[in-house]
Amino acid sequence: MSSQDIPEETLPSTQGHAHEGAVATAGDPFADPGLPPHEPRMQDIDERAAKRSERVVAFLFMLSMLATVGFIAAYVTLPVDKNIYVFPIGHISALNFSLGLTLGVALFCIGAGAVHWARTLMSDVEVADDRHPIEAAPEVKAKVLADFKLGAEESGFGRRKLIRNTMFGALALVPLSGVMLLRDLGPLPGTKLRKTAWSEGKMLINQNTLQPLRPEDIAVGSLTFAMPEGMKEEDHDFQQEIAKAALMIVRLQPENIKDKQELDWSVDGIVAFSKICTHVGCPISLYEQQTHHVLCPCHQSTFDLADGGRVIFGPAGHALPQLRIKVNDKGYLEAMGDFAEPVGPAYWERG
Repeated sequence: MSSQDIPEETLPSTQGHAHEGAVATAGDPFADPGLPPHEPRMQDIDERAAKRSERVVAFLFMLSMLATVGFIAAYVTLPVDKNIYVFPIGHISALNFSLGLTLGVALFCIGAGAVHWARTLMSDVEVADDRHPIEAAPEVKAKVLADFKLGAEESGFGRRKLIRNTMFGALALVPLSGVMLLRDLGPLPGTKLRKTAWSEGKMLINQNTLQPLRPEDIAVGSLTFAMPEGMKEEDHDFQQEIAKAALMIVRLQPENIKDKQELDWSVDGIVAFSKICTHVGCPISLYEQQTHHVLCPCHQSTFDLADGGRVIFGPAGHALPQLRIKVNDKGYLEAMGDFAEPVGPAYWERG
């Protein structure tokens, strides 16, 4: 469609009511509309309105600071297992709800304060800038610095100390939320990884029947899983403790035991080794009766239970720790102490 086909009443006028800065090119019926005239805001002409906006921004920044303090207080004081009812969500963790709410309010108030500051107090004059080459000429650098200084002056950053100080306070406190989260990296394990639930005098409990084990309960060539006396599956730390204390018991012919210490720590050929693989901590459950080998199903590490539980194949780096056992006065098998070394893959070197 050519310009001749356009009705005359729809063509823009190049005279009269064009915006400031409108430019008409000869032979071009479409004039550059330019920028509309600037309309001042209430805050531009009324200092009381500007003060109100300043107080609103400062209030949002202070609310952010209070929310950050609330985040830290909730993180320190609320127990992990406490649940609350929140409509319409239902029952949720009080700690998670408090952390999410306070951190969300802290971040939202900083953003809302910055937006309100920009929309009501910073300069809103629109400026059209001509396109220029990509390289930064000296004049451009000077103009950028001048624009920056002008923007800083028009933002009132130096003049409105209440906004500036409260913004600094909000931005300084918010990172403390992340610092507090570092608490979840601890506490330090101490000697927990070196110790298990086994101790002197604790009987060996069959993990399937939950009954104390006698020597006659274990047949030659059989594999039995045991746990320490006093440990119950309903205990809140059961999984954590059984992951270190799980025991496998095998009865061998005493003459088949090659390692002297293993023989000394056994009872009539009954030997007790940690069930936890020393590679990545998988539970060992595959036993070859004829070879006396046990196999980890995760990465095929193989251990010889007739030779001190040493590694004969696979990526495991250490032999299985052995538990020294004896028969008590009542005829039950019991431990004579804890494992002599840490179980599982907790250490590069045993100590």
